[in-house]
Amino acid sequence: GQTTMRRAGTKKVAKKAAPKKAASGTKAVGYRKFEGRGLWLPDIDPPSWLDGSMVGDRGFDPLGLGKPVEYVQMDIDGLDQNNAVNKAGRVVGTLKPDIDEVSTDSFQPYSEVFGIERFRECELIHGRWCMLATLGVVVAEAATGVSWVDAGKVELAQTQYFNLDLPFTVGQVSWIEAALMLGVEVLRNTELDTEKRCYPGGAFDPLNLAADDERARSLKEAEIKHGRLAMVAFFGFGTQALATGEGALGSLSKFAESFNGN
Repeated sequence: GQTTMRRAGTKKVAKKAAPKKAASGTKAVGYRKFEGRGLWLPDIDPPSWLDGSMVGDRGFDPLGLGKPVEYVQMDIDGLDQNNAVNKAGRVVGTLKPDIDEVSTDSFQPYSEVFGIERFRECELIHGRWCMLATLGVVVAEAATGVSWVDAGKVELAQTQYFNLDLPFTVGQVSWIEAALMLGVEVLRNTELDTEKRCYPGGAFDPLNLAADDERARSLKEAEIKHGRLAMVAFFGFGTQALATGEGALGSLSKFAESFNGN
């Protein structure tokens, strides 16, 4: 038979490129820091009035409640009874009022009810109350064993706080709370600065955490996130109470039992 010989070195072998080393301080995986604006849903066009300047702005306003108000001024309709047809009034012009101006009116301090600054103030107030409420529900149920759903029944029988009897009736406590909250609200509505209405500082910042502007914005961002989460959480507490008749911890225990087939 024929013998076929191959000379060594006649075939060139392509060299593989050496893998690039990751730069110092970076990961080799495909991680990239997001540099754009955070939105509640990716790849959406946020409303023009939500430009990202407010803390916690994620472009969420599906109903357009924060849209700047614009009124249309109409002429008077024709009301001549001798005419067969009375023409409707035409558009004379539009009016854009100055919104988010605060006055000393304690019942309605803002110049426009549907102003974005008023919405932010209401969101902060409700978020702060819900943060206190959700924490209070969990702590009180764990400490007393009484569901927050049945807390009113216990208070009607004997006014108490953390199983300690109080020398007041429920009616007296309600009047005291109403007087205190009325005083707080009247005092709050004397502030005309929209920023200080939301973030008064002073006695409410005893550790002076908001002295640095960057840290202050980070804390405001964290507060609004936790407030929104707390509002959703307390809505869940209410829904659970209606569905199961149990409090927060009771609903949680029932949910855990469902995994055991009970």
